Order: sequence, then C-alpha cells, then structure tokens
Amino acid sequence: MYRTILVPLDGSPRAERILPHVEELAHRFESRVVFLQVLEPVFDFLQDSASRSHQERERESDAYLAGLRGEFREKGIRARTAVDRGPVVETIIKVANREGADLVAIASHGRGGISRVFYGSVAAGVLHQVDRPLLVIRARGQD
Repeated sequence: MYRTILVPLDGSPRAERILPHVEELAHRFESRVVFLQVLEPVFDFLQDSASRSHQERERESDAYLAGLRGEFREKGIRARTAVDRGPVVETIIKVANREGADLVAIASHGRGGISRVFYGSVAAGVLHQVDRPLLVIRARGQD
C-alpha cells in the first residue's frame, strides 16, 4: 500500500516523534523511507559567509539524516536521505512528487492560537496542498 514514505524532519525531538509510526508502517508494508530535511533560504549580504553557512548547514543535515538512515537500515528498513532547499511546504510537496511518495508522514508541533498564526504550520500547509495520503501526529511536550 505504501511503497515509499516521505518523512520531513527539522532535527527536533518533536519532529522525530513520527519515527516509531513510520517504522511500524515501513515494516508492515515493506516500504522504502525517504528522510527529508529542508533548508530554508538564508538571506545574507555577505555572499562568502552565506555560502559557507549554506555548506555547513547542508553537511549537518547530511550527517543527521545519515544517522537516521543507518538506524532504520539496521532494523531492516530500506531508507535514503534527501536535503533540499526552498520554502518548506513547497519543497516537501516537490520532493514527494520527485520520490513518488505514497505517504507523507510528519509530526505537528501542536501549536495553537496566536503562536500558530505567527509561526505558521508546516503540517497545515502540507495538508492543504498535498495530493496524497498524509499521516500527521501531534507532538507536544519537551524538545
């Protein structure tokens, strides 16, 4: 049913609360998991320092996702990683299409009220734009 599961992560413990759900689904459906981290554009007037900052952020993302890929592979789950740049919601949708994801699995940070209005909601944005099944879990608590 779910051959490929896209898992967007921001590196936070809250976002990682989706992982046990993904692991269970991947085992059940023998799915391939694609871990994604989206790097939002950083506007910096000093081009050289911005370039170094982008490269450093990309290296950190690669290392973070490689660790998760390794953990899932040790559990017998096929996994790969992707680091992409752009606006988060649009990039998640783009990567879901590119990877042929049958399911997007994401944790919502559970913000409400003015906090949600101010910070926005990646999960809500994906929900309104995605054309495939979406698994959202509410992840509240300590980071």
